[in-house]
Amino acid sequence: MTGNTISRRRFIGSMLVAGTAPLILPSRLLGNGAPSRTLNLACIGIGGQGRGVTRTFGNIERVNIVALCDIDMESERAREVLSRFPDAKRYYDFRRMLDEMEDEIDAVSIVTPDHSHFPIAMHAMAMGKDVFCEKPLANTFHEAELMMAAAEKYGVVTQMGNQGHSGSNYHQFRAYDEAGVFEGVNKIISFMSHGRRWHPWGDVDGFPEGEPVPEGVRWDLWHTTAEERPFSRRLHPGNWRGWYRYGMGALGDWAPHIFDTAHRFLELGLPTKVDPVHIRRHNAYIFPLETTLKFDFPARGDKPPVELYWYDGQENVPEPPPEFEDPRLGNAGSFMLGGRYTFIRGSHGSALRVIPNEVRREVHDSLPEFETGSSHYENFVLAALGEETARSPFDVAAPLNQVLNLGVIAQELNESLTFDPVEKSFVDNDRANELLDGPPPRKGWEEYYRL
Repeated sequence: MTGNTISRRRFIGSMLVAGTAPLILPSRLLGNGAPSRTLNLACIGIGGQGRGVTRTFGNIERVNIVALCDIDMESERAREVLSRFPDAKRYYDFRRMLDEMEDEIDAVSIVTPDHSHFPIAMHAMAMGKDVFCEKPLANTFHEAELMMAAAEKYGVVTQMGNQGHSGSNYHQFRAYDEAGVFEGVNKIISFMSHGRRWHPWGDVDGFPEGEPVPEGVRWDLWHTTAEERPFSRRLHPGNWRGWYRYGMGALGDWAPHIFDTAHRFLELGLPTKVDPVHIRRHNAYIFPLETTLKFDFPARGDKPPVELYWYDGQENVPEPPPEFEDPRLGNAGSFMLGGRYTFIRGSHGSALRVIPNEVRREVHDSLPEFETGSSHYENFVLAALGEETARSPFDVAAPLNQVLNLGVIAQELNESLTFDPVEKSFVDNDRANELLDGPPPRKGWEEYYRL
């Protein structure tokens, strides 16, 4: 049998017998009933962003890195990680790794291109492994829905890698929300003006024609569920984020760090309309040079409707509200308007700040105090060990991700879209509804969609 066949057999078997087989608990929960001291972690994706994530987990005392997996072991960043954890077993194929080390792995980290998050997470969850998955969670709306359902079905601990969701902003936002500070908020303006890898490419009329595959790269494994295409440096390393089929552009990359707490604590849910207010250099293959999106969220109980704006592009920045007095806007952040106070914050864990400065000084002592806690990585580890609750589990992260999926569809089609949050479908737009699912999976990878 090939490694692929073994993996496929075990994955399907775990799906078919779910609910009828004896309960299999992770090794950390066996024995005397108390969590073991360490979490055995397998890191999938160790180059690029994966280098930092793997090193961070490896620096946590209660984590034991037992396996490293990447389709490109020869990159400089991957070699650095390999030398840092010489005793960890090495794999190119995550399926073979999970099969051969099933009893040695408690959890996995997934830091791979956006399009491959879904099958890796589904495979790991079906085997009872806890999952830390970088943002964005999934490349399509339907994949995010399945990941959320799988996390519930298999009872595993999950965490999306929007690291600021454990920072000051998270704890502050929760405290302010509980105290009713955000009552009346009806408008959010979010922005990110950093340059993106695809910005210099100009007009693109198709996928790259291909180049020789670098030594050490397992190009067939890079695709996972996506249609296989020739190798190109405009796909790997890192450039995949510029293509609709493989990534989620600036929106998927940065919005999980910028309006994640607003989405969660204001209970925004799914929008009823997504409007591409401004698209510069629209293209059927890669993301625009500039995008302004408007999301309309309906009223939620006594909470008013909310208009959420997203700006990306180096020269596409919002007009700040009159309360903003600083001479420079910054490269990323958001404003919250319409409530008792006007707030600004940066990205990731940046705290909220009342504006203008005069009002902030007046109300500072009346606003709730808050305490911070474990880092996002430590929070996942402690949650997996049964000692904390994950702060960005899939049932929180997936609905946020689905908002972003809808925004990406509006970017790709460059059309104003009406969405039914109850039916979870677009109104009178067949092409947009097709994109909720995305292209059919590559032959041999269909089982990941059969929850």
